[in-house]
Parts: sequence; structure tokens; C-alpha cells
Amino acid sequence: MSEHPKEGDLYKKICVFGHDLTLYYGYYDERDRQNPLAEPVPIYPDLKAFPLYTDEGEPLVTIMQDVCEHFSGDKHEDSDCGACAHYRHAEELIGACACEKKKR
Repeated sequence: MSEHPKEGDLYKKICVFGHDLTLYYGYYDERDRQNPLAEPVPIYPDLKAFPLYTDEGEPLVTIMQDVCEHFSGDKHEDSDCGACAHYRHAEELIGACACEKKKR
């Protein structure tokens, strides 16, 4: 029987466009924390609340982030940044938005 990760355990250290990020296991929702059947998952940084940028000024985004007004592609109700033509994949579920209108 394998041991399951616990909340707060290290998931992985990654480098994304020059930013060193440390990902830990946890819960996105308090209901999951209270559910004895739910296991912790890797928690990705909130890049909307705490933005990071590439050297070129492109904002970092997660694949699962909600789309913005500059989304380019076949948009449907479940679309996320990973489905956008502007998304440049980097490491794990993180990439950069190459949209010129989003650069700083």
C-alpha cells in the first residue's frame, strides 16, 4: 500500500521563466479538506492575485486559469488559458500569456 501525500507535503520545485516556485500539496476548497475521501492535490500559485512576469513582460498563467477578454481560440463555457492561442507552456501546469495586450 502506497502512502498518500499529506497537506503541506512538498510536491515539486520548478523554475518557470526564471521564477523558482515551490508547489505543495493542499486543498483549494475547505469542503475538500473536511471530506475524508478527498486527498490533497498540488496547489498552484494564484498568479492573478500575485502576478509574475517573464523577462519580456508576459504574465505567467496556469493552464486552468479562467480566460480573459483577449482569449483567442474556440471558446466554450469550459475554456481555460491552456486552450488559448496566446498560451506558451513552460513547466507543470504553468506557462506565459504571449498576448501583446497583456504585457506590462
